[in-house]
Amino acid sequence: MLIGIDASRANRSHKSGTEWYSYYIIRELAKLDKDNQYILYTDKPLTCGLSNLATDISEESEPVFKDNCQLIKSPHNNFKAKVLRWPFKFFWTQGRLSLEMLFKAPDVLFVPAHALPIIHPKKSVVTIHDIGFKREEKLYERSNIGATRNSYQSVIDFLVRLLTLGKYGANTFDYLDWSTKFALKKAQAIITISEFTKQELEALYKIDKTKIKVIYNGYPQEIYKPVVNKIEAERVLSSYGIKQPYIFYVGRLEKKKNIATLIEAFYILKAHHSDLPHKLYLVGDASFGFDDIKYSIHGFGLQDQVVATGWVKELDLPYIFACASAFVFPSNYEGFGIPLLQAMAAGIPIAASRAASIPEVVGDAAILFNQSDSADLAKALASILSDDDLRQQLISAGQKRVANYSWTKCATETLDFIKSLV
Repeated sequence: MLIGIDASRANRSHKSGTEWYSYYIIRELAKLDKDNQYILYTDKPLTCGLSNLATDISEESEPVFKDNCQLIKSPHNNFKAKVLRWPFKFFWTQGRLSLEMLFKAPDVLFVPAHALPIIHPKKSVVTIHDIGFKREEKLYERSNIGATRNSYQSVIDFLVRLLTLGKYGANTFDYLDWSTKFALKKAQAIITISEFTKQELEALYKIDKTKIKVIYNGYPQEIYKPVVNKIEAERVLSSYGIKQPYIFYVGRLEKKKNIATLIEAFYILKAHHSDLPHKLYLVGDASFGFDDIKYSIHGFGLQDQVVATGWVKELDLPYIFACASAFVFPSNYEGFGIPLLQAMAAGIPIAASRAASIPEVVGDAAILFNQSDSADLAKALASILSDDDLRQQLISAGQKRVANYSWTKCATETLDFIKSLV
């Protein structure tokens, strides 16, 4: 069987949840499956851990091509990649990947995200991570899709509205809405990453429940551990200007993640505990709503106490996790929340919002708070930082719970689900 996978998101240099999911699923499938053939579809040559699936070494190398395919090293020599060139910076999935499916479709197409190409094989599997945009519309950006010049953008928007009978425009929010509905309707099978997301799909869309399979995310077990090399940890922290003791958050710095409430909570925490030496580090790329985050930092006078480090390399993150006093996850909406697993594996206590799928993921391994209540968040952090018995209880619970999650388990269940369709 030839299994095609959309690897375009997995190949991005700065990854977040969906991209890491795509990346690790591909790498684990390469280890597990020696019976089937795979082709990875991408909009640009694969790099690092995707160009060489046979090793954990992430070294840049020049891509090698043969017969219009990029040569990929894999444990069982059953992977290859096809770079599908496209002259535009938009609609690669619906344009170029659809053309490929029209003329050279695989037996099964697996899309590790919500966007299924318009033209696709009958046996197509799509992963829907969450539908937060349906519940929390104000938290999502409506940026234009298309050319940078206004005149061209207007033409693209007009064409999209014409094709959709005025229902959708050429913007990121409308595309998210349309592509999710299309995937749910047309894909033969749907994977969700939590029971919560499955229930959301059933509640908000008319969908056949039998086509949905819940398969939990994993985390890279080989690098997230409680014990780390102290010398290397000091080097990593120093390279990002991080000083102990600290509380930290990792993820996109955006409205959906509720960072402004976290900053207000940190202000309350400091006001009630003036001797607390901890700083708050925000790790991740700036995204929609980052201006509000900067405004909050300045508004509360926390310029020296709250630091945005920017994006951090995956191999550096375990050290930042393991050296933190607490990990905080204030998100308004999550389909899963991979950083929660990373924190549990690294052996640090968690304060997380009581929102969406988060309680399902953490169980009793976190102090949960009302995501709309900054005082409740501050109280949760204060409890973790002041109560050693509570800290140890959370750490122990986290170590037990995280044993239920792995990328190997995720990929095994995914492969079994794909094979069940044939």
